[in-house]
Amino acid sequence: MPQHVPESTPSVHLRVPTDEDALSWYRVFADPEVMEFHGGRPAEYSVYDELTARQRRHDAELGHCLWTVLDDSGQVLGFTGAQPWPHESFGPVGEIEIGWRLGRAAWGHGYATAAARDTLERLRALGLREVVAMVNSRNARSVAVAGRLGMKRAESYTIPLTDQEAYCFRLEL
Repeated sequence: MPQHVPESTPSVHLRVPTDEDALSWYRVFADPEVMEFHGGRPAEYSVYDELTARQRRHDAELGHCLWTVLDDSGQVLGFTGAQPWPHESFGPVGEIEIGWRLGRAAWGHGYATAAARDTLERLRALGLREVVAMVNSRNARSVAVAGRLGMKRAESYTIPLTDQEAYCFRLEL
């Protein structure tokens, strides 16, 4: 199915995740299609409670995190932002990863790209020199976002547990 390409960049707003955002993320991501490349099934609420708390710590300590993405009406669409690569057994260990995940209703409208561009601007302002994005090789939507951001595919990794291939994209800031 062809992807819809928006004619103009949508307006997005990024904020540090609140306690309430744990429930919003849980609801927005409670869709097997959204979770196809993130474990294949919706996660428990406790996962998002811990994730939003960790992101608040990242913001306080690093000045960046996975921010909650909102549209102009204040509707939570998902998240985008950057955090230290969270795995020690594979991938770009020790690097800062930019990432995005939106609910299905927000797909195809340019929100992920707009929010990721805002993230890159914030990271540049913080003085970061490079970011990576790890994307499942079958996730055509996220591969396309990485391309729109100007990221270049650098290496590949095998994802533990699934044995699927993930592309590591890099971008100098």
